Amino acid sequence: VQLVESGGGLVQPGGSLRLSCAASRFTFSTYDMSWYRQAPGKERELVATIISTSGSTNYADSVKGRFTISRDNAKNTVYLQMNSLKPEDTAVYYCRAQRYLNNYWGQGTQVTVSS
Repeated sequence: VQLVESGGGLVQPGGSLRLSCAASRFTFSTYDMSWYRQAPGKERELVATIISTSGSTNYADSVKGRFTISRDNAKNTVYLQMNSLKPEDTAVYYCRAQRYLNNYWGQGTQVTVSS
C-alpha cells in the first residue's frame, strides 16, 4: 500500500494550493479518503473527508468554505483544493485511506502560509 502526497509549498496569505495524494496497491475506490494536518506542537487534526460510496464530504469548521476535497477514482487520487489560505493553515498535511479496520497514511507534505 502506498499513499504519496504532493503539492505543498510556501504560499502567501490569501493564496491557493492544491494538494494531491496518489494511491496504489489497494482498491482506492472502496476507501473513504481524508486529509489531516499537524502543526508544530499540536495534535493531528481532521481537515476533510470524502466518502467512497456516496461521495459526500465533511470539513472541519476552520476550513469550511475555503477548502474542497475531491477524488478521481480513475486516477486513484484524492485532492485538497485550498483557497484563501491563512498563516494558521501552516502544517504538514497527510492523506489517510480507511475501510473497516484497514487504515493507511501518507508521509505528509508541508504547507507554509507566510508573507
